Amino acid sequence: MNTVELYYDPYDYAIDDDPYPVWRRMREEAPLYVNDKYGFYALSRYDDVARALPDWETYRSGRGTTLDILSSGIEVPPGVILFEDPPAHDLHRRLLSRVFTPRRMLAVEDMVRDFCAGALDPLRDGDGFDFVADLGAFMPMRTIGYLLGIPEDAQQAIRDRNDSLITVDSELGDVSPTVFQDAIAMFAEYIEWRATHPSDDLMTDLLNAEVEEPDGTRRRLERGEVLGYTATIAGAGNETTARLIGALGQLLGEHPDQRHELVADPSLIPSAIEEALRFEPPSPVQARYVARDVELHGQTVAEGSHMLLLNASANRDDSRFTDPDRFDIHRTGGHLSFGQGLHFCLGSALARLEARVAIEEVLKRWTDWDVDYENASRGRTSSVRGWARLPVKTR
Repeated sequence: MNTVELYYDPYDYAIDDDPYPVWRRMREEAPLYVNDKYGFYALSRYDDVARALPDWETYRSGRGTTLDILSSGIEVPPGVILFEDPPAHDLHRRLLSRVFTPRRMLAVEDMVRDFCAGALDPLRDGDGFDFVADLGAFMPMRTIGYLLGIPEDAQQAIRDRNDSLITVDSELGDVSPTVFQDAIAMFAEYIEWRATHPSDDLMTDLLNAEVEEPDGTRRRLERGEVLGYTATIAGAGNETTARLIGALGQLLGEHPDQRHELVADPSLIPSAIEEALRFEPPSPVQARYVARDVELHGQTVAEGSHMLLLNASANRDDSRFTDPDRFDIHRTGGHLSFGQGLHFCLGSALARLEARVAIEEVLKRWTDWDVDYENASRGRTSSVRGWARLPVKTR
């Protein structure tokens, strides 16, 4: 038995660097974990997390899906679909699913490839590059910026601003009371301009979109809702895909045999991406507000409690996965990294496409690299986990 006290803290950088040993102990010793310091419960086993994620009537998103937002009590504005419950969520999701169409995704692939080539070609004669700074932080922003209709010269500023808004301090978990207004304000002038200069982009679609209310009436989106949608799409589409590309750079760097398999057979790349999503999910923890009393592992979790659903821990549950701490591009069996149920990630197809094309383009240019861990650094946010910088030495 481990004599060190079991402690999990989502704001502790030392834990965040490698949370998997703590999560393993939670699965074994405290499947319903309680943190008194920050006042939350946590579920870490696959079966518990997979059952809770789609159960929106018990575990609500409407007060925030990160612990810092949930604990702050800040009111979430309309249109931030990640932080909504039915019926508003269902209305808004139906609208956005019409925006993320297969037609648009097909049209995006060539553009993503061009963005990757433009980023990587100038680096071919060097001795290395940064998977995040040179590729992961650049290409998803260009892609979502193009889809939304945000001018190219403004995209990096928006990404930098978004980074600063979601970065958290160790030990604090404090969140600005104006975090939503600050995020939304970044897009106001573009939306005003687009309202009089329509184009074939998501912003124009949102400005023209109508939603059907529960009573059957139809209305145009209010400007605040368009702002909320735009900020949500831009933020969610950037951060998670950047972290996924960083994780792939790390994992393929550490597993040369599997990397060489991908070089020999690029059709294995989608499977490698699914395994990277399972092994190092960019969004590892989902916070929920408990809307009614629930019995878990012999305890009552009271209405009003805060619950963390540790999907990254669930992805390494050995009751579900064989040898779960081993990275294996041939593994089958799925993962919980895109969620379950009504909050299943709307951008999952785009994220998979961007990651696939990025790795295809990297492997066309370099088949071998070593991660420069001395100069690598992690991003610290309450919603995503992964590398902020991941330089590699190519050979």
